[in-house]
Amino acid sequence: MSARMKIWLLPAVLYGVFLFWYTPTGGPLSDAEVDTFIAKMEQNGSGSEAMEMIRQFGEEDTGRHFIMINNIDYNESPRNVAGAAPGENAQQLMDRYMGHMISAMLSRGSHPVMLGPAAYRSMDVIGVQGVDVWDMGGLVRYRSRRDFLEIVTDPVFSGKHHFKAAALEKTIAFPVEPDFNLGDPRLLIGLLILSLTALVDARRSSQRG
Repeated sequence: MSARMKIWLLPAVLYGVFLFWYTPTGGPLSDAEVDTFIAKMEQNGSGSEAMEMIRQFGEEDTGRHFIMINNIDYNESPRNVAGAAPGENAQQLMDRYMGHMISAMLSRGSHPVMLGPAAYRSMDVIGVQGVDVWDMGGLVRYRSRRDFLEIVTDPVFSGKHHFKAAALEKTIAFPVEPDFNLGDPRLLIGLLILSLTALVDARRSSQRG
């Protein structure tokens, strides 16, 4: 094997491994999988409305990844909750919730895409009231609905979700399956690996010359 082939082969293999891991390959959820997730929710004490929503979400699975769009309004005076120190503010409570979520997401090829404070109040509101003011906005990528349901039906999640509930005055979250996303890490990492490998190859060629 030539030196040039070795230079290109290793990055190609590493990128291929990343691509396989990051891309959803399991296909849509089966009815049996959905039933299993619903059974877990029932064991965790979830309400009938939440279970019906999750059942429909699972049954309509396309097998694609999705991005959860989150609008967040923090509670300025959150109540004391079990497992947290008395008087913790909304951000501290949310940090307790996210401490579990981040590790659960990253292990499943899921992660935050964007998070930042609101720059202004809602500028276009039609057909709904009480949603003029928000504190934060965020985008979270989930590799698949299967990964998402594995996270939210984990009993550990049930033991952390009350921190989020106490931290928020209101929130709206809904999933979107992106058709176009220039920030997809598969594109960005692929371009980075291609560029770095090309530089290494060019430097090797110049040194030989």
